[in-house]
Parts: sequence; structure tokens; C-alpha cells
Amino acid sequence: MTKQIDLEAEIQRLLTEHDKIAEQGITVHRRDNVVVLSGEVESTQRRDEICRQITGHFPEIELTCDIGITRAQAPSEVEEIS
Repeated sequence: MTKQIDLEAEIQRLLTEHDKIAEQGITVHRRDNVVVLSGEVESTQRRDEICRQITGHFPEIELTCDIGITRAQAPSEVEEIS
């Protein structure tokens, strides 16, 4: 159990402290033998970079990157308030 908690803590630390990532909105948890990253980021490039960095630092783990993309552009329609 301690090793599992340590791995999740190490991944969370990397997500927060790595200069290319610096992401605090990603959740790390384990499902069976798979580490799952979840949350939302502003682009597919950012999601891919996060997954690439985690895989590079922890090549021995099976990783599922369940990170969604947040809509970052302005709305295309005017919202009418009645």
C-alpha cells in the first residue's frame, strides 16, 4: 500500500513541479494495475506533453491518460437573457 501511495505522490509531484507541466488540476489514482490521470487541460498538445513526461519518468507503469480538453475559445453565439 505504501508503494502505491508513494508512486501516486511522486507522479503528483512531477505534475506540479516539472517546468514543462506545472499542472495542479490533474488527479492521479490507481485502477487495478493502471495509473489513471484525469482532469482537464486547455489543449491536446498539453495533454500529450503531460502523458509523455509521466511515461518518460515512470516507464514501468501502465498509464491511462483520461484528461479532457476544456473549451478555450470564446462562444460563437450571443447568449440572450430574458
